[in-house]
Amino acid sequence: MKILIVSDTHAKHGNLDYVLEQAGSIDLFIHLGDVEGDEEYLDAVIECEKHIVRGNNDFFSRLPREEEFDIGKYHVFITHGHYYYVSMDVDTIIEEARSRNADIVMFGHTHKPYFSQKDGLTVLNPGSLSYPRQDGRKPSYMVMEIDEEGKAHYEQKYL
Repeated sequence: MKILIVSDTHAKHGNLDYVLEQAGSIDLFIHLGDVEGDEEYLDAVIECEKHIVRGNNDFFSRLPREEEFDIGKYHVFITHGHYYYVSMDVDTIIEEARSRNADIVMFGHTHKPYFSQKDGLTVLNPGSLSYPRQDGRKPSYMVMEIDEEGKAHYEQKYL
């Protein structure tokens, strides 16, 4: 199973279109907020199952603030992250993920890629496809794959 994870596209879909083309066939699409009105566009161009949450710039959006769902044997919690102060540190979002018995928590908001695995919890942020803020400022996203044994593998990618 191949999962494409993006965040913070901010209604600029040039890089997203490129990533979708490069990724090829995907089984699940996850957007971690700040789509800025592109929900209909995403529905039109992405044919697989989608999970999209509302970000701090998604004014008047009907997207959910956060979601929980399962990917294989993994319980996943997704949110944009601003309600959990992710710009300061990841402690609050980790605490929330653990309270929800999540195996994986995904967030955006910081526009910087982040990945850690500790004590049975995977914490990730794919960065931003439109306005990257990390050193080098390369647009970024993640690909998660579930292998035949049901184990998750992650790859941080840059444009």
